[in-house]
Amino acid sequence: MRTIAPIALLVVSNVFMTFAWYGHLKFKDRPLALVVLASWGIALFEYCFQVPANRMGHGTYSAVQLKTIQEVITLVVFGVFSVSYLGEPLRWNHIVGFVLLVAAVGFVFGFGSADAR
Repeated sequence: MRTIAPIALLVVSNVFMTFAWYGHLKFKDRPLALVVLASWGIALFEYCFQVPANRMGHGTYSAVQLKTIQEVITLVVFGVFSVSYLGEPLRWNHIVGFVLLVAAVGFVFGFGSADAR
């Protein structure tokens, strides 16, 4: 539970974050001040999940590991969002870039290293 709960909270947080940061792109006809306020309101819910995820996860994971987990989740959530909500295709070079970033997880978590947490 200590390993899964922070990850689940980070997934929920990232869904809110993605809508707060990019959801307004479908509403370019709305005034900027309105979308900023709407995004800020959505981001409040992001923080309601992000902060507990980090608080709960720290100790099980280092801060660097939590940030790395969050970034990988962000890529996955954004990939799904980009295709399903914005209707933008993921191209081969996007996938390769994402895979290379995910490969960085191996270095952060020290897979195969004696000093891995």
